[in-house]
Amino acid sequence: MKIVIAPDSFKESLTAREVAEAIEKGLASIFPEAEIVKIPMADGGEGTVQSLVDATNGKIIEKTVTGPMGTPVNAYFGLLGDGRTAVIEMAAASGLQLVPKEKRNPLYTTTFGTGELMTAALELGASELIIGLGGSATNDGGAGMAQALGVVFFDQYGKTLDMNGDSLIKIAKIDHSQLDRRFQDITIKVACDVNNPLIGVRGAAAVYSPQKGATPEIAKKLDVHLQHYAKMIEVYVKKDVRNFPGAGAAGGLAAGLMAFFSPVMMPGIDIVIEAANVEMYLKDAAFVVTGEGKMDGQTLYGKTPIGIARLAQKHDIPVIGITGSIGENIDVLFDYGFDAVLSIVPGPVTLDKAMANAEDYIVQTMANAARLMKLKI
Repeated sequence: MKIVIAPDSFKESLTAREVAEAIEKGLASIFPEAEIVKIPMADGGEGTVQSLVDATNGKIIEKTVTGPMGTPVNAYFGLLGDGRTAVIEMAAASGLQLVPKEKRNPLYTTTFGTGELMTAALELGASELIIGLGGSATNDGGAGMAQALGVVFFDQYGKTLDMNGDSLIKIAKIDHSQLDRRFQDITIKVACDVNNPLIGVRGAAAVYSPQKGATPEIAKKLDVHLQHYAKMIEVYVKKDVRNFPGAGAAGGLAAGLMAFFSPVMMPGIDIVIEAANVEMYLKDAAFVVTGEGKMDGQTLYGKTPIGIARLAQKHDIPVIGITGSIGENIDVLFDYGFDAVLSIVPGPVTLDKAMANAEDYIVQTMANAARLMKLKI
């Protein structure tokens, strides 16, 4: 019997790999002869690099880059087992967690370090980049990233600008002739799970900048700056990124990628499933186990478990979901490939205790589930 285990992390408790190992331990205690395939998963956000490195026997590459405040930070990216695919979480170089709360202001943060990670990946021979958006401290429209890759932004006096959210309004000319030409020969896939445009009431500044320290006045100012930036892109790069769905993701980093490259925009879970070759591993599986820290009706919208369940449903393979917390509207999941969703928590416990004992709870839950399946078998 073949069993595929493909969970996301239980955030702040266990990594996806640790969850998969605990599931395996519980199942193997009842089905010791089973062939068990573990594929640590993520949905394109935090943990994607580690999950794909684990799933493909790749490696983590550490790199000192320019942080969101313009000072050096220790960042990383993943080189997958195929040796040609690099995975970057933009938050590793340009994330909100890198800025102290009292200093958060997206007028003055930059994605320059994300561009440096992209260059570092190319220098290791990567011919495909997967870029996860999310958790950004920035609202520079990806201009900092572009600057790191050779694009030059000039003000009205012909002086070069250092790009952040505040300097977007000062752009008078964009010269992208020096953009690193190696990017013309690679594939860039962008994990994007939002459809917000770059500007306007649903744009990058209006919706997301308040989470990064912007006051209402700063958010309005940033939206004006992004409008000017989009106008300059249209004039000098001949692309209109204003209203493209998803352009507002990660403070407009998606718009910058659209402007200077030709990225493939995909839901994060679809990118991870493809990169980890999940469908190949599903062949001849008796059942699949997936899950994450909390599952509810919102799991339908781009989360790891629903991506795995839909793929398994395509091949008529039963799916068990495990989670620390079962939320509202969980029943909708049973129309999309799930056969059961189990909470690992054995009874009333504090959140701290549940998180501290999650590994043991998963082992116990999966052993019990296996006993039930054994009765059926």
